[in-house]
Amino acid sequence: MWMETFKSFLSIALELTVLFIAISFIINLLQSYIPYEKVEKFLSGKNKGLAALFALIFAFVTPFCSCSTIPVIVNMIKKKMPFSIVMVFLFASPVLDPTIITIMGVILGWKVTIIYTIVTAILSVIIGFLLNALGFESSVKNVVMTGYERETKNFNVKRALLETLNLMKSVYPYLIAGAAIGAVIHGIVPTEWIASTFGSDKWWIIPIAAVIGIPLYIRLSSMIPISQVLIAKGMALGPVMALMISSAGASLPEVVLLKSIFKKELVLTFVASVITMSTVSGFIFYLI
Repeated sequence: MWMETFKSFLSIALELTVLFIAISFIINLLQSYIPYEKVEKFLSGKNKGLAALFALIFAFVTPFCSCSTIPVIVNMIKKKMPFSIVMVFLFASPVLDPTIITIMGVILGWKVTIIYTIVTAILSVIIGFLLNALGFESSVKNVVMTGYERETKNFNVKRALLETLNLMKSVYPYLIAGAAIGAVIHGIVPTEWIASTFGSDKWWIIPIAAVIGIPLYIRLSSMIPISQVLIAKGMALGPVMALMISSAGASLPEVVLLKSIFKKELVLTFVASVITMSTVSGFIFYLI
């Protein structure tokens, strides 16, 4: 059993390593061509629909986890960008990682990935504008955070390699941890138990998975290999996606950081919104 688990780990880890290095390098090269100044201009524009679209684009091209998103949020607030647009970016940034989404496409299939991207993008916009309409802008504290400066990039292969290595240092350990957990689930946890307990007819598992994902702080990079194994074992796609989105969209460390820039009512609303977003997404996959 343990030998089979180890072989499964090596297989998953090798596949993820090749994908991660190749995709990260390509994306780091392409980021050199992104006109960040124009993106920031559109984010501050009067056309809120266009600004929301560019917030999603900005979220997609900035591969941040939930915690590292916070300095960017503070910077956007300091530049007095519209609150609704800041919220759209806050919800979209951790769940729309270009490298991880590409890996998701290869591992889980492009149909699942496209639906995931569309659903999370639309819900991020809806929640962002709804929080603005409900007047939560008044719940933003007057804070100053230093240390976030965006550097101007030029097309540079050496720099792309260095950035890929730096990204590996911060993200790759979570990817390997996810592969290890997935391998253990694959080799030890009975398929019949997962299928019967978390199968497609268990709709009530979806909101439970959404709630459980918040304190776990399983990064999206870790959830991809775990999700692959859980689905292969018979777990329904709905609860898997709910768990994936909630664990990536919010975490206890992020909530602690948010308390420094948001008042209590907005922090609680943020957590509730992530759970709602995860649950709705899970039910969409459940129905599909």
